[in-house]
Amino acid sequence: MCRAQSRHVPVVQCTALAMAAACGPATAPPPAAPAPSAVTWITPALTVSGVSYVRFDSPTARATVSYHVYLPPQYTAEPTRRFPVLYWLHGSGGGLGGIAPLTAYFDGAIRAGRIPPMLVVFANGMASSMWADSKDGRVPMETVVTRDLVTEVDARFRTIATREGRLLEGFSMGGYGAARLGMRYAERFAAFSALAGGPIDLDFNGPRALGNPAERARILRDVYGDDLEYYRLLSPLIVAESFAAGAAPRPRIRIVVGMLDETRPASVALHQRLEALGVVHDFIEVPGVGHDTMALFGALGERAWAFYGGS
Repeated sequence: MCRAQSRHVPVVQCTALAMAAACGPATAPPPAAPAPSAVTWITPALTVSGVSYVRFDSPTARATVSYHVYLPPQYTAEPTRRFPVLYWLHGSGGGLGGIAPLTAYFDGAIRAGRIPPMLVVFANGMASSMWADSKDGRVPMETVVTRDLVTEVDARFRTIATREGRLLEGFSMGGYGAARLGMRYAERFAAFSALAGGPIDLDFNGPRALGNPAERARILRDVYGDDLEYYRLLSPLIVAESFAAGAAPRPRIRIVVGMLDETRPASVALHQRLEALGVVHDFIEVPGVGHDTMALFGALGERAWAFYGGS
């Protein structure tokens, strides 16, 4: 661990005879633009021990939104106690598959006394919202999470309903989201943790984007309106500038990445940017780990607990 100071041509219609006589080869029509991706604010409910499934009406989305939430054993055993909340932001593709292993990880740490009892809210970030408000307004994900979801959780559960009672963490797309939201809403979250976050480069040309150009084009269209300037405005590298220049409070910040992860340069770039801006943060590179949430947690071992307020 080190500590740093720290986007017609008309088609000629010809019969076969006329084409052979005069038309020549017809110009192929341009491919139809793919339809915008479906907006899916509700996921199926999972059955996982200790986890509840909740739906609520979001004023921002003007829709019903779902999330899952882990409640520690102490929530039932101590009916007057209030608890901190960790908001978990999943990676691209959707987060349902990670809920069971992450619940087991956090539940085991709480039962072993390694971290304080806390709620873990598994937000629904869809497959590729980038945890951002889309430029066209169809998916105001950032606002739904930071305003509507936080308000909902504090109203429904016995939470420590202040900044000091909220932590933010995510992996991959979720790490990118946690870094941006943690800096943009420092008055709402006491700490944020960006695990293998991306995309962070300013041209959306990181290894995962270049490896799947169709997906890159779809995200650039759906989220950023085919506007690279809008994409750049949402980059943690840019958000860090106003964050560093802003007044207190400053959240605790953790950046973690596996040294075998192809996204490692993005985490290094964010670390270096924060360092250059004088923003205090923890930066941890984990040997022998690629792009894998649970492998990253497993390799972190005891070094993981401090972020959650444990030892």
